[in-house]
Amino acid sequence: MKGWQVGVDEAGRGPAIGPLVVCALSVPENDRRILREIGVGDSKTFSKKRRENIHREIIANVESRGWRVGLIYCNAEKIDQWMETGTLNSLEVGLFVDAILLATEGASKCTIFLDACDVNAERFGTNISSQLGEIGSGFKIVSEHKMDSKEVVTGAASIIAKVNRDWAMKKLSTDTGIDLGSGYPSDPKTKLAIEELCRKKNLTNCIRRKWGNVERAWKEYHRESVPLRENREKLSSQSTMDEWN
Repeated sequence: MKGWQVGVDEAGRGPAIGPLVVCALSVPENDRRILREIGVGDSKTFSKKRRENIHREIIANVESRGWRVGLIYCNAEKIDQWMETGTLNSLEVGLFVDAILLATEGASKCTIFLDACDVNAERFGTNISSQLGEIGSGFKIVSEHKMDSKEVVTGAASIIAKVNRDWAMKKLSTDTGIDLGSGYPSDPKTKLAIEELCRKKNLTNCIRRKWGNVERAWKEYHRESVPLRENREKLSSQSTMDEWN
């Protein structure tokens, strides 16, 4: 995979409901033009319909041109379990590494463009490099904030992550019988969903119990702190494209 470039981004860091999704996309350097031709950019600047149309074209090229995708799905339960002793930053370092390993399997050299999650972008890149260890010794890592709007391959990864998280939220809404909205605290639908979910004594697994707005809503109805999740073995965070297509 010499001459290949890898973009890595996430969707769902801040929501109180639903998963955190990380995507790494590997493409040959010469194929960057294809991403530009199909209109790839920062996923946050597109409508839902436009994102899904671009996503469809990206995946068509993954299948026809041998691009590689590492897609990681980390549900609310695992996020809560991790944050009992860790932080979102340390969790995301691990998820980014998992995605990179899936997208670069067998590679000895490539350039990786990270949309840094840490306020210190350089530190985020250093932590990724450290966890990759010897496997990433030939990888050049570039870590910057807002990389999804600077590097087209990272923009493509952001679109894949965002679309797959949207699909996951739609499924969770169906499963719970409640319109969960986007899962972000500022979303009016999500605010109502949190209230409804927290009225019940048995809190559904899709809600992040470590989030402040969830804790406040739970205390309002039950006059006690949100119960901790049962200690369980860490759940697998890896997902394949087929699970969400």
